[in-house]
Amino acid sequence: MASSLEYVEYVAGQIGQAGNISYKKLFGEYGLWCDGKFFGTVEDNQFYVKMTQAGHEMLPDAEPAAPHGGTPGMYLVEDLEDTRFLKELVSRTCEELPQPKQKTAGKKARNHG
Repeated sequence: MASSLEYVEYVAGQIGQAGNISYKKLFGEYGLWCDGKFFGTVEDNQFYVKMTQAGHEMLPDAEPAAPHGGTPGMYLVEDLEDTRFLKELVSRTCEELPQPKQKTAGKKARNHG
């Protein structure tokens, strides 16, 4: 079941105090960014954040999840009512994640042969 845009907008509103939240379609579901940094997804109308030490501390009972298959690398966030908690979770998660790589125009492919 795909996520509804209404649910994605609800999640974005609930976490909006953490920074400039944006989202876009990503492989049939939605990716979430805070201040330009990818930190989570909404899949099957459920909110996930990347696994970090902050997530481990703030969501101690959460099991590592793989909402899109593959290796578990996300935590399911079930409580979306406490906006203060959500702000701290998203902020601390993003602090631990690396800065996005800058895209360079005109970069040529390297031949490894």
